[in-house]
Amino acid sequence: MAVEEVPVLTIDGPSGAGKGAVSAAVARALGWHALDSGAVYRSIALAALERAVAPEDESALVALARSVHLTFRAGADGIDVYLDDRDVGDSLRTEAVSVMASRVAAIPALRAALLELQRAYRRRPGLVADGRDMGTIVFPDAGLKVFLEASVEERAKRRYKQLKEKGESVMLSRLFRDMQARDRRDRERAVAPTVPATDAVVVDSTRLSLKEVVEHVVGLARQRFGELAPKETNQ
Repeated sequence: MAVEEVPVLTIDGPSGAGKGAVSAAVARALGWHALDSGAVYRSIALAALERAVAPEDESALVALARSVHLTFRAGADGIDVYLDDRDVGDSLRTEAVSVMASRVAAIPALRAALLELQRAYRRRPGLVADGRDMGTIVFPDAGLKVFLEASVEERAKRRYKQLKEKGESVMLSRLFRDMQARDRRDRERAVAPTVPATDAVVVDSTRLSLKEVVEHVVGLARQRFGELAPKETNQ
């Protein structure tokens, strides 16, 4: 099976829509590989910080992107990320990494290098790719494209619950405003805006449980990919 024939299922959507958890569960159900594109940028940012690579040094950042080894595994609560065989899940969520990721993501040469890196994860038996531009930019030929959305109110509540469970002090009203602002920036940005691909299936998870969303997406995959998607899952 040639690379371009390896099936790809993309799951795009705004922050807080549940892409990570859904993608991990769908990948486990199908027995496919997983890719968290947001973690790709955060991992490069983390590596740059650890190796003292300046965000202005484009050539060094591109070289770094081509030298690191990133592995993604579908875990129980989402897609686990390993940078050079080290679990970096918690490290990717720090404020310093977030700031650096935002800066490096704006560098065209680095985006080009990471586009190449992300496409390299397309391997048999198939790939579930989670992000904001997976179906529009990274894998425009994906056999199934899902755009996962939910109301801003629901996404803010989910994020609030996550942060409170971690013991962090947060205000729901602030999270709501921040998500509204981020949604607007992501939709209106000139490069890779967060919008559904023209051939995407839009799934609104506002009133659905994680299990219901996963079952729906796995069902779509079985319809689209036939024998490539197993009929029995542990969901």
